[in-house]
Amino acid sequence: MCCSPNVLQMVIFMECCYSGSMLENLPENISIYGVTACPPDTEAYFCFFDGERQTFLAAEMSAVWMSYTEVSVLDKITFQDEFRNLQGQMKKSVPCEYGDKDVSMLTVSKFLKNSPASAGDTKKGLSPTDLVSFYEAPFRILEYQIEREADPVKNDALKKKYDDLRKTKSNIESAVEEMRKYCSAGGVEHATTATTSLNLNQLQHFKTVAEFFRTTCFNWHESQFQYALSQLNVFNKLCAAGVDTKGILEAIKQVRRTSSVFE
Repeated sequence: MCCSPNVLQMVIFMECCYSGSMLENLPENISIYGVTACPPDTEAYFCFFDGERQTFLAAEMSAVWMSYTEVSVLDKITFQDEFRNLQGQMKKSVPCEYGDKDVSMLTVSKFLKNSPASAGDTKKGLSPTDLVSFYEAPFRILEYQIEREADPVKNDALKKKYDDLRKTKSNIESAVEEMRKYCSAGGVEHATTATTSLNLNQLQHFKTVAEFFRTTCFNWHESQFQYALSQLNVFNKLCAAGVDTKGILEAIKQVRRTSSVFE
């Protein structure tokens, strides 16, 4: 894409857990600048809980970024200004920038032609509230519902759902930790490395491991197991450390067969 005659410059804003892993290898000389909500190994956050709708209305980075853009004259601010505003206004997530910093010095109006109607003198936008990590959000929503449910039967049902979800979270964490230890016990001392960057070959191995973990242990396509997605970073690190794919798959099978989590 960077070599296409139709693309002179590009700016990417990405918000999801571990989003830094998507752009950390972005070259600095191809006129592409990227901003992520968090580093490669951390989660992103939701914000602005709506009690009537019983859900979170936004994610932290997008809320800060869009609100700042809406109150700014776009030919007076650069993408670097937007990034610095993110750094100053985001309370939980840690924004990261990657790629060609020269592109970050361009005014936003080079990409977005019209300033919002609400724009005045450049100033800070809103500050997010009710911050909670993506994977903790379901628990926060249930806590809110439990606090406000007056019907005893419905309240008990919500409490059971909450307890079951907490137990599932604990089981997923325990199982993955057993798998990690199994790999480490195999003599791979660097299996706990903080490295998350994957080359193309390692990426294919990681996809194989992730899909095997999903189909063998916790299918995150089912709502009660969505927390399992938060644990994929463990397998990412194992693959980045050079742990043999067959060894990781064997660890998953071994824990699936023997762990009390699956009884």
